Amino acid sequence: MTLEPLTLFIHLSSVSIWVGGMFFAYVCLRPAALEVLEPPQRLRLWGAVFGRFFTWVWGAVAMILGSGLARLVEMGFAHAPIHWHLMLLLGLIMMAIFAHVYFAPYGALKRAVAVEDWKAGGAALNRIRQLVGLNLVLAGVTIAVATLGRWLI
Repeated sequence: MTLEPLTLFIHLSSVSIWVGGMFFAYVCLRPAALEVLEPPQRLRLWGAVFGRFFTWVWGAVAMILGSGLARLVEMGFAHAPIHWHLMLLLGLIMMAIFAHVYFAPYGALKRAVAVEDWKAGGAALNRIRQLVGLNLVLAGVTIAVATLGRWLI
């Protein structure tokens, strides 16, 4: 019996959580927070939002990596299509960016909010915004590779 349906479900569900959450935060929540909240409230909001969202992202990253590697092992790395290898590379880059966001600017944001250093908090939030934007672009490329790769590569 193949695990393909289960691993594909886990993979796509986890991608939906991570990428959908980034899209919502970047395209919907950020502009709304800029419109209606002053910097101290906005930075507190983002600290709370990221605290919850990043817990889900860690789980999603584990599921994406585990399910993707399971598919590669089942198929055999040498027999897997080239676009699967490209998806793995792009996914690993995205995961490294997320880990950097979590351990560097997010940590700085939490520390800044704790001591009410709004300037430092704003700088940390801006860095997170830039890296989330980069990860959204990489996610779009990865989705294109996943869906169109067999015809384009």
